[in-house]
Amino acid sequence: MMLQDKYLNKLKELPESVRQFGGLVTITVIVILSFAILNNIFGQGEELIEKMKKEEERIAEAKKLNKLISTLPSGILVFYEGSDDHKLTEKQYEAVCNATKIVSQRSVMGANLINFKAKEIYTINGNLIDETFVKWDKENNKCVAGYVEVMLG
Repeated sequence: MMLQDKYLNKLKELPESVRQFGGLVTITVIVILSFAILNNIFGQGEELIEKMKKEEERIAEAKKLNKLISTLPSGILVFYEGSDDHKLTEKQYEAVCNATKIVSQRSVMGANLINFKAKEIYTINGNLIDETFVKWDKENNKCVAGYVEVMLG
């Protein structure tokens, strides 16, 4: 007991700023240890890390797409000779094709207007589309868009 009182008296004799700093360090250590214990109990948060990685990839892809868009001329962009339109170079056309990820329902319907067999299949199937795709055909240097229908029955 005497030894304990001796050390307590020495602590009381320390300057106020040193005691406050010691208290701050003690609280910081307690907080860090508490979070370490909670982290061990409830896990590392792999799900959160996975979501963060996906978001980072999405942001990187958006930046890449914005860079591509900024290099294109403004106005209507086409891949053929036109009077009022801006013809894309083959390299630009391929880049735009590879950057395209979504084919809208309206685009599919428009394509079906000029392709009777596709329209017939599309209509018989109840206009149900499972997925769409856009890919660059290197052999023919063309952008190919399409869709996969839901298989019924």
